Amino acid sequence: MTTAQRTDGLLPPGTGKDARTISAASSYSTIRPTQSYARSATGPQPGSFASDLRSLPFSRAADLSRAADLSRTDVSSYGAYDASNDLTTSEQRQADYRSKIEKEMKMKAGTENLLEALTLKKEKQARDQRRIVEAELNTSNRKIARLKLDLEAEIERSKERPTSPRARLSQFFRSAPTRSPDGPGQQLGHAEEEYDPELESPTYIFADILQSLEAEELDADYYINRANDLVELFKRHPTLKYDLAWSIFGLRMQMLLLSDCREVVAAAYRVMRYAITDRKSLATIRALQTDHLVVLSLVKEGKARVEREQALKFIRAFLDVKDGCSEIHPSVARVVVAVADHSDDTLRSMATLTLAEMLLKDPQLVINADGVGVLADAMGSGTYHAPETLLAPFVHLMDLPARRAMLGSGYEFSAAFATFTEPYSSHFEEKLTSSAKVIAAMFKSWPGLMTLSLHDFLPVRSVVSSLYISSIPVRAATLDLLIDILRVKSPSWSTSFIGGRRLTTYNRVTNLRMQSKDAKPTQSDVLVDEHQRSLVDHFIAVALAILLRQGLLKGLMHAESDAPDQAFQRKTSLLIAEVLRLASELLPSSWSQSLQSMPGLFNNAIKFDDEDRFNALATVYQVDSINRTLYRSNPEHGGDKEGSQGIEDASAASRARATSKTQVNAAMDEALFRQKMLDTGVLNSVNYQKWDWPLIQDLIEGPMTNPPRFNDALKNVKFVHRLLGFLRPFKFRFSEAPNTKSNQRYVRMGCSLLKCMLQHMEGVAYLTTSKIIPQIAECLAQFDPVSGITSKTPLFSPQRLSETLVSGYFSMLGVMCSDQRGIHILIKWKIINIFYHIVELKDRDDLIRAMLTNLDYTLDSHPRIILSKTMVSGSKQMRITATRLLRKYAVLPIQTQTIIGGGAAEWAIRLLVGQLYDPEIEVCEVAIKILEEACNTMTSLEYVVRCRPALDHLGEIGAPLLLRFLSTSVGYHYLDGLDYITKEMDDWFLGRNDTYVTLVEASLARALADLPEKTPSGLDEPVEPQDYGTVPPHFYRELTRTAEGCELLKVKGHFEEFAATIQDFAREDEDPETILKVKGCLWAVGNVGSMELGAPFLERTDVVKYIVQIAESSLVMTLRGTAFYVLGLISRSLHGQEILAEYGWDGTTNAVGESLGYVLPLDFDKLFSIQPFTAAHQRESDVARLRVRTGATSAITDDDPTNAGILSGITKLGNTVLTNKSLAALAAFKHQKAPGFHSPALFKKVMALLASYAYGISQRRYVIDLFDKSVLRKIVLEDEEDSSEDEGR
Repeated sequence: MTTAQRTDGLLPPGTGKDARTISAASSYSTIRPTQSYARSATGPQPGSFASDLRSLPFSRAADLSRAADLSRTDVSSYGAYDASNDLTTSEQRQADYRSKIEKEMKMKAGTENLLEALTLKKEKQARDQRRIVEAELNTSNRKIARLKLDLEAEIERSKERPTSPRARLSQFFRSAPTRSPDGPGQQLGHAEEEYDPELESPTYIFADILQSLEAEELDADYYINRANDLVELFKRHPTLKYDLAWSIFGLRMQMLLLSDCREVVAAAYRVMRYAITDRKSLATIRALQTDHLVVLSLVKEGKARVEREQALKFIRAFLDVKDGCSEIHPSVARVVVAVADHSDDTLRSMATLTLAEMLLKDPQLVINADGVGVLADAMGSGTYHAPETLLAPFVHLMDLPARRAMLGSGYEFSAAFATFTEPYSSHFEEKLTSSAKVIAAMFKSWPGLMTLSLHDFLPVRSVVSSLYISSIPVRAATLDLLIDILRVKSPSWSTSFIGGRRLTTYNRVTNLRMQSKDAKPTQSDVLVDEHQRSLVDHFIAVALAILLRQGLLKGLMHAESDAPDQAFQRKTSLLIAEVLRLASELLPSSWSQSLQSMPGLFNNAIKFDDEDRFNALATVYQVDSINRTLYRSNPEHGGDKEGSQGIEDASAASRARATSKTQVNAAMDEALFRQKMLDTGVLNSVNYQKWDWPLIQDLIEGPMTNPPRFNDALKNVKFVHRLLGFLRPFKFRFSEAPNTKSNQRYVRMGCSLLKCMLQHMEGVAYLTTSKIIPQIAECLAQFDPVSGITSKTPLFSPQRLSETLVSGYFSMLGVMCSDQRGIHILIKWKIINIFYHIVELKDRDDLIRAMLTNLDYTLDSHPRIILSKTMVSGSKQMRITATRLLRKYAVLPIQTQTIIGGGAAEWAIRLLVGQLYDPEIEVCEVAIKILEEACNTMTSLEYVVRCRPALDHLGEIGAPLLLRFLSTSVGYHYLDGLDYITKEMDDWFLGRNDTYVTLVEASLARALADLPEKTPSGLDEPVEPQDYGTVPPHFYRELTRTAEGCELLKVKGHFEEFAATIQDFAREDEDPETILKVKGCLWAVGNVGSMELGAPFLERTDVVKYIVQIAESSLVMTLRGTAFYVLGLISRSLHGQEILAEYGWDGTTNAVGESLGYVLPLDFDKLFSIQPFTAAHQRESDVARLRVRTGATSAITDDDPTNAGILSGITKLGNTVLTNKSLAALAAFKHQKAPGFHSPALFKKVMALLASYAYGISQRRYVIDLFDKSVLRKIVLEDEEDSSEDEGR
């Protein structure tokens, strides 16, 4: 049982010093039959790190309690409940299924690799091992199939699950047994009849539980059980907490909080956490003196972990309420800071994260509590495992000038940078890793870049200077950091190169494989690149420019010459080459020209009297060799036409080499061909495992394409006959082979053989009379309800379909469907008729999926009709699968010549348009995404418009496709006829622009964060990867693609309104709503200006002047970054480049002069000309901090000399010089039994004093332990009595 389970479930304590035992639970019972409840499934609870807060079974003795009974027996009978993992939410169960599937897939891959290795051994030696491995593989396949079915069922169940609390209760607690009412001290009884929780009144149950809590001096587990029952009641009835009678409920919670048992106190914190509703409820809770109680809980020793953890979660619940952070008392904030600053505290990470969230929501509270320094140290100390997450609050504060002044100095981030230059110490490598994460995170946001520019780029210079340090850990961390900052993608050959291999020809195989996978770029690909505008590359251009200005290239050259070993030297050379490549692609020519010559190296290389010239020459040669290899392995350069031509040339060369090899093999003479057939072993042995399968594949794809050689293999020898015999189902050789990676070669051979036979008339005739097709038809007919053929062990059963190669028969049938003669053979043996009947099966989605995914739909024939039938009458999952299959054909270019029945692209688009009216929104969403991708080509876009799809019923899902329609005149007139343009235009003008800002900023942040993509399962595989970091489609950009759209924009006058807003609020730096409005206007102007037809709008309004002004002088960092990206959009048009040149901004162009959308100012310092903190702001911040401290401590005095001495000793305790003296004085007061230690008034003054200064956890614990335990009870209960007396008056 984990710590989280123990603490969150709040189990009764074991035997301890207080002599309380769990076994005493059997002597107590609930008051009513519904006071213990099963744990229901809910979402993440307030203030919790875990998504499920549940009570676990207590022990053998505690199983008598109702909660344990229900959680063990009744809830496990619920269909989706996994008792082994105790998962309480559908999302958790789905995540658990996915993780199990991923684990099984890895085990399956390892088993397949082992089996493939065993195939190389002799059969006699590996026979037993192969049998064991194949059994393990079959087990893995069954587990994966079962888990996928369970996952699919869970997904369906979560969508069908009722959402109302009453309906949810009726499902979850359907079989919950009742209890007979027992009093304290009696044994729990079981009732025979069942009850319906819906018939129970939650208020009545709540009152009964509170009444049961009136009992005093009972054992701890009694109160814990009642507290857990209250939590479950709050979970089941979320609205109950809005009608609490706090006068009674609060008193019960106070009594629990004053308990001597730590677990009881923790249970009380948990109940109060679930009772929080809004800020008013927080004020009511604080009136119960919870501030003092929380402080006392958090200063306890580590053995009180349960209580301390629940107290900290209770504080975190304040952060989940709107303005709840304002209700956190400074004393509570101080103690959280103390916990986060204590190096040996087990809750240090939790307190650090809480402190970071408090800084985000109420910065002044954390600053007054001296928590900024603690967070800054955590970022560079290596103790916090996710230090980059702590950077977000600081970056948020740095955005606006008013918040920026709160930090005071701007050196809060220096701890992370100092690690790279400080001497070696303990845990140095952990500190380096932590600091590198923080620095990389700063380089991945615009406010972070602006922060790095403070103090004349001092942090950046610190990073570059670490390249001059010879320490191996520092050198390695620095190189990895620079690779991360510049987002350098290591080529496939980088590992071998760094390991010492020469850059010769070993990378050509990788290139050929890559080029064979990449088809020749079509017009569709070109248009996709045109539509996509990468903001990430623009951001990298700025980061690279900053590093280069601070001497990055010079530092890398020094690191290369002073490398500790060859691996570091090669890695540095590779990074130099990547920096030069990025500079040539992303930076203007004025920047990159001076870099490419590497003047420092060349100067050393031409000094003939210096021995170092040889090292310089070797570096120049190495970098040049890497550059040439990089160009060959990755020829595209940011959409450069030369790069595209390079791809075409490389692909053509690879195809030519493959064709020439095939032609040579096809021209093989008869004698050699016969010898090759003998070498395969097919003619000599019946055992297929002894056959040479690579040679068989080469013969089928080579010589057998030649008619004479094919006739030899078919008629003169039994080569083809034996291969077909091996494939026949009833031979039980191919059909019984395990479904492993190595055995897929048999499927490839079968497909190649059938394809080869269909190319020859003799092969077609032989295939028509062969037994393989009728045997496959007979096996498929076992699932045709019309055929009347049945079998106890069908060949295409779910188990055999997943474990054996029988699924490969569908691949062979797909090859048959790709040829008209093959379709005739299938029609002859009634296989097509069987297909029509199989797609109607309701319980064999796996069989239907295997059939549909392998058929070929190029020809206008029966397979198309079968697919369309599935898209209409199949299950939802099958309709989604069938819709995804259309993507392969929808993205094909539409043929200009007329084809009877239409080409594959037209057919796929028509079906996709029909899918837009599917009753399931998931099917419509898949169809929309595929159509949007197909519309990247003009001909496909016009054809989609001609289909006249209606998308009004889809709402936001269909919006991207409608935006694509605007890019053509045909689409414009179609949408204008639907009255869509005017409505959408007004919608964007009135509010969608602001939403667009959030969308593009979230996309850019997601792309820069470089988070790993979630591995999709087979059930929710996306259509295409998300293009994070690109400019999303914008209505005004699509509108200005046509002359009609520009005319409408001119008539409406929206562009002028945007320009006026930018002009009026260019210097706004306070109001967030106004800043958001300006950002929305900037993106609208930038998208219009990026089109050639939008140039007249830029000229008429002179809005570029104000955008440049914002980019160079705005005090809001994110607004400055938005203006920078917008200038990059404007530079994409020719006229925009000319306007930006007038204002001193230079853009990056390709070899033919086309703009790439990356611009930088000629005076680079203007882009980062921001003042860190003015002296006035620093004085205001210091005065505010001093005012808070002075106001808090000025009133902390006492007339009694003894009490005054105690307060003085506690004050001096915070001074390290006077610590020992003050400890001695306080110990003397304790020894004298000073009456002040029994005074509630003095205790309150001491608590106020502790809230004013920075004390450690041990010091706070020492001070609080000086007071008698009864003082806190007096404070809590007397205040309660006073408040009740006031209410009585």
